[in-house]
Amino acid sequence: MDLRQLRISRRTIAVCVAVAGTVSLAIGAHAALNKRTLDVAKGTVGAVTSEQIGSIPAGTSRLALIIGNGHYPDAAAPLAQPINDARTLSSALRREGFDVDVVEDATKDDMFRAVERMKAKIRPDTVVMLFFGGYGVQVGRESYMIPVDATIWKEADVKRTGVSVESVLDAMKERGAKAKLVVLDASRRNPYERRFRAFSHGLAPISPPENTIVLSSATPGKVADDGKAPNSVLVSELLNNLNAQAGAETAFNKTRVAISRASEGEQVPSVSSSLLEDIKLGG
Repeated sequence: MDLRQLRISRRTIAVCVAVAGTVSLAIGAHAALNKRTLDVAKGTVGAVTSEQIGSIPAGTSRLALIIGNGHYPDAAAPLAQPINDARTLSSALRREGFDVDVVEDATKDDMFRAVERMKAKIRPDTVVMLFFGGYGVQVGRESYMIPVDATIWKEADVKRTGVSVESVLDAMKERGAKAKLVVLDASRRNPYERRFRAFSHGLAPISPPENTIVLSSATPGKVADDGKAPNSVLVSELLNNLNAQAGAETAFNKTRVAISRASEGEQVPSVSSSLLEDIKLGG
């Protein structure tokens, strides 16, 4: 072999080895840098996720179940206001941050399913509102919300086909809701009353469990006629006070006073409260 060729070959090998070493060092440095960057990224993502999780409340802080029933087969004519009220109130509560479930012309099954959905969302920090617009009937000193598919010929049928307001309040209490707000626009003339032996005008008094407030469109045993406006006077006045971002007890009492004054005492809503603090309705 030519000596000059040998020297060139050795030089070539040396250069190749040096290049290979440099490339290896570069790859190693790049891998180390990537690993460090990945570790930092992981740490950053972990910190953000932890912070985000910490800022998410344990449960939905505000829930509302809104039921508006208008089309009853036994009524002389459909009720226009309950469904309008349900839609108007739902929009207002959503703007205030409530998670709202709206049911219109609810059957008994619809109402029970809606209550179950509500129960599943309640946590100890949850404020829950129930609104019912439609026909309400008292039987045995208990108030029942009447679904649109109710078949009622006697008082016992109300218990069988209606949904007790007290039973819904009990469900809220069992789930540990922070506060329970109930609005009942259901003190209408009972379309089944002629079939009953006992007097059942209006709703029965509702004794609120702890940290509960109940607003009804009329005092127990009294009825209120629907006006010609798209919305009931109860919901209209409540929304006026809701827009003012008043607390629930303040808003409910102002609504009661405003309706009583406007009707010159012909319609006096009922407010029953056991709230331990005035729960804010506005954002």
